[in-house]
Amino acid sequence: MGFTIGGIREKRSGVRRRGRGAEATAVAEYTGLWGWAVAPGTRARDGACSCGQRACPSPGAHPLGFAREVPAGTGLDSAADAWAETPGASMLLPVGRTFDILEVAEQAGRRALVRLERMGLPLGPVAVTPTGRAQFFVAPGAAAELPGLLYRMGWDDADLDLRALGPGAHITAPPSDLGGLGPVRWLRPPVLDTAAAPPQARLLLGALAYICHRS
Repeated sequence: MGFTIGGIREKRSGVRRRGRGAEATAVAEYTGLWGWAVAPGTRARDGACSCGQRACPSPGAHPLGFAREVPAGTGLDSAADAWAETPGASMLLPVGRTFDILEVAEQAGRRALVRLERMGLPLGPVAVTPTGRAQFFVAPGAAAELPGLLYRMGWDDADLDLRALGPGAHITAPPSDLGGLGPVRWLRPPVLDTAAAPPQARLLLGALAYICHRS
């Protein structure tokens, strides 16, 4: 398959000698600036995951079982040293700690973002995936609260293409590749005001549900 990850343990010392790369710098930005942990993840090519499992349920989109997570608050030098242990890994962000995710179709997410900005509502980061999904960062707890919030807002019976990701989930961080399909990108990049303290889901849910229902 030719995956770099397949030879991670043998390549560590050489990668350290080559110094920091763009990915190590990105990891340090996530941990040191935005306050997010980063987990080294698998990659995929032609649908096959670098973990080696033929029936992998999340090819190129799950943490490496043997690799250590880079914790939130890690500075540049320490992040670079930690990331050098997993050359070729993708960057994954653990969900359910600093943020949960509300995920919708990309087209609906773009329209909702315009509407939310016009309404002047607080917004956190928003990422878009090569699979056509928009991921809104919201305060932790959204995944558990979503069914009740939708019910109280009158959307309990609506067929909405809207789901929440919470504790135990991981999302691929820009600009890492998702499952061999292409890079994840920022639709609304993180800023200091909201990266570590994204808005409550209820503040965004009305607009997201309305746009998703119309879509």
